[in-house]
Amino acid sequence: ASSALKFKILAERFKIFSLKINRLPSKTYSAAVVGLDAQPIEVEVDLSFGLHVFNIVGLPDKAVEEAKDRVSAAIKNSGLVPPSRKNQRVVVNLAPADLKKEGPKYDLPIALAYLLASRQLKFDPQSKIFIGELALDGQIRPVSGVLPTALMARTFGFAELVVPRENAAEAALVDGLNITPAGNLLELVHHLTKQKIVSPAPPTPLPERIINPEHDFAYIKGQEFAKRALEIAAAGNHNVLMSGPPGSGKTLLARALVSILPGLDKEEILETTKIFSVAGLIQHHQPLLTSRPFRSPHHTSSAAALVGGGSIPKPGEITLAHRGVLFLDEFPEFDRPVLESLRQPLEDGTVTVSRVKGSLTFPAKFILVATMNPCPCGFLNDPLKDCFCTPFQIQKYRRKLSGPLLDRIDLHVEVPRVKYEKLVSENLDALSAQTRERVERAREIQRKRFSGLEFNTNSEMKLKDIKIFCRPDEACQELLKIAVARYNLSARAYHRVLKLGRTIADLAAEPNITPDHLSEALQYRPQN
Repeated sequence: ASSALKFKILAERFKIFSLKINRLPSKTYSAAVVGLDAQPIEVEVDLSFGLHVFNIVGLPDKAVEEAKDRVSAAIKNSGLVPPSRKNQRVVVNLAPADLKKEGPKYDLPIALAYLLASRQLKFDPQSKIFIGELALDGQIRPVSGVLPTALMARTFGFAELVVPRENAAEAALVDGLNITPAGNLLELVHHLTKQKIVSPAPPTPLPERIINPEHDFAYIKGQEFAKRALEIAAAGNHNVLMSGPPGSGKTLLARALVSILPGLDKEEILETTKIFSVAGLIQHHQPLLTSRPFRSPHHTSSAAALVGGGSIPKPGEITLAHRGVLFLDEFPEFDRPVLESLRQPLEDGTVTVSRVKGSLTFPAKFILVATMNPCPCGFLNDPLKDCFCTPFQIQKYRRKLSGPLLDRIDLHVEVPRVKYEKLVSENLDALSAQTRERVERAREIQRKRFSGLEFNTNSEMKLKDIKIFCRPDEACQELLKIAVARYNLSARAYHRVLKLGRTIADLAAEPNITPDHLSEALQYRPQN
């Protein structure tokens, strides 16, 4: 009897083993975000006979490794059989294996691949991509990086993208893709087995133009010179440095700059929304950016926070300000290495972050608006308050800004104290909407001029473009010759004056640069 029982047990085990080894691994598809773009990921699950283990391989981080506990609990609490039975080995492979996998977005594809492998679910996963974090009760939680994943899915020919319900509006920004919003695991199982189909998410409409009117030039008293400089900056995408005593309105002017910038077009909306999606800054109730970014990092921010970084580089503040404004208040108070890291993006419009495992290039086309005091106390040359700073303190304060960095800033503007008469005046200055109309006309002139090229604004012109589009006549050349000698302009400053003159001419709707345009441009160069 004992021998018969042993034989029966061995036969049963051999039968189970035979069933296991005859099964091929199941496969679903997900995505990994690298930089600002996504790559397809194959999620393979293999079941075999042996002591119970649940391993995830393919260079997972800690959040991915912990998926096995979330997946097991979610499957169990959804009324299905979890991967916790005896004599069952579960191996999950995330391919390609040499690409680092981060975050909880692989919970959902791992769970579905296991259900396929254990024959609890049957569907064709070939044309579908799944992303989502699983709660222990089977609910599907939102994740970051949805828009890059949707763009990748369309590029690679996938027909359906399954995302958490809160991410559906963001994914639906992409045309030509069926977006399935999933609320929980059991609901998705019923959808995949066609027991109860989940309706696809409707396309999210893109607005034509949206303006941020939070601050208006009309309510900023005085500072006509600074407002004109900001108008030029907005028209040509030029960088600005404002210097003046505390309370003169520098910060308010910087924040009002967004109100005179043209609204984002459709391409820019997708571009900026993708950056914020990767950074995890998208609000689920508002799936796309509706106004130009305005980023204002504190002066204690590190270089990695500003330009991006990490073991796997992530976008920093200058990339989050792409197509918008980067406001650096108390400019000299930033650490010198942090400020010097701005050189490449100010010149090239991109920033390259290099690490041992590779390097990534992020876009960084922004308007830099920096503010500073004329001295540490802020009252140098102030007509009402005395400055108590020593010449050494003033020199040390200003030395924090290197010559090459200042050379990359087109407009240097003095912002003096506002007189009492202007502060109490009931008269309103020109509304931001009126200034924005002039800026948009100038931008349209530049778009037509640079049609077919890789840029749209004057500040992005390279040397060869300056020679084509900024040809000074004899009178302009004579003026520039005097200016180079008097102000000791570097070659970079000389070309920036030409680009600034081109923008001033565009605001005046003039086809050619005149001495008057260059004279105004030279006013914005530092005088010392």
